[in-house]
Amino acid sequence: MFLDDLEPGLAFETASRTLSEEDIVAFARLYDPQPFHVDPAAAAASPYGGIIASGFHTMLTAFALTLEANVWNEASLGSPGMDDIRWLAPVRPGDTLSVRGEVLSVAPSRSRPDRGRAEIAYSVRNAQGVEVMRYRCIHILARRQAT
Repeated sequence: MFLDDLEPGLAFETASRTLSEEDIVAFARLYDPQPFHVDPAAAAASPYGGIIASGFHTMLTAFALTLEANVWNEASLGSPGMDDIRWLAPVRPGDTLSVRGEVLSVAPSRSRPDRGRAEIAYSVRNAQGVEVMRYRCIHILARRQAT
């Protein structure tokens, strides 16, 4: 979809992905090596009571699922950033995550008629329906035709 195809209220769902303990630990060893992400004994003694995924792993899993849904990929020109990133519940080994996106706003650029901004709210949930993360992203998207 291009910017012109989006309107506030449009929602989409992604497929799902299950994170194994091996996935969680491997990611954390590279990018977030805190004990509750990489060391089962330390994680068991932590407030989480076991290994949990890095919030960044959760976010990147959600982003990959969103890309795989191929909603705005063809029109993507990047993003100036994300807002209101919240990790709401731990993601544990064996959790299956999926994402729901909802378009909040769409605005053609005043200075570049070939593109515009779309703000999309994302909710990441596990298989039990618990929201584990939410965030908003501003996407810069190409338009079908410059007006």
